[in-house]
Amino acid sequence: MKMRILICDDDALIVEQLQEYINNFFENIGVKCPELICFSDGESLLADKGEKDILFLDVEMPGMNGIYVGNELKKKNDKIIIFIVTSYSEYLDDAMRFHVFRYLSKPLAKQRFFRNMKDAIDLYNTMTIKIPIETKQGVHTLPASSIITVEAHGRKVTIHTTLCDFESVHNMPYWLKLLPKNCFFQTHRSFIINFEHVTDFDHALVNMADNQLHAYLTKRKYSAFKEAYLLYLESTR
Repeated sequence: MKMRILICDDDALIVEQLQEYINNFFENIGVKCPELICFSDGESLLADKGEKDILFLDVEMPGMNGIYVGNELKKKNDKIIIFIVTSYSEYLDDAMRFHVFRYLSKPLAKQRFFRNMKDAIDLYNTMTIKIPIETKQGVHTLPASSIITVEAHGRKVTIHTTLCDFESVHNMPYWLKLLPKNCFFQTHRSFIINFEHVTDFDHALVNMADNQLHAYLTKRKYSAFKEAYLLYLESTR
């Protein structure tokens, strides 16, 4: 797993606890812990030139506070997954303005941490996983997040992406098995949609990509779709 996880907190005990929880989490899922880097202040974190995939960020630190640091990092990389870790709930509104992933209160509860960490890993995988789209002309590899919807017209399967449309040589069952379950949903026998690109929906139709694409929604799947979509939104807020 080519991931880089960062901790920025001036409280040595919290840093130690986060390191322990992160290592425990990856041990439990049977995966080697990614690179784990710690900082005690915002200045040194901002000066770091490496990739920043997941960040556990304190708010009250010497020098720059965490809200400022988080804002700066989001400007540089809007894909960074930021956990705000603090004892002060009054910072929640400010933190949400730059779309933090989760807000963790000190002292940290281990089981809640594990649940949130799983959601973060699922989101990271969705953003970074590459999907091969095989056509009669060749194979095109794109991030899963760039796939808007998979649509079937009889035996023809079209992959609508943010780049262009591709005619796949594979059928719908192949795509249903291949695409990540946490962000793709089969709304109808002819459509698999990516939650990331949903604009709005009703009991019959899902509008995608600012209403440029549309997918049928089977009535019997409406409740399951709505629940899955709301869970997806919860995992990305």
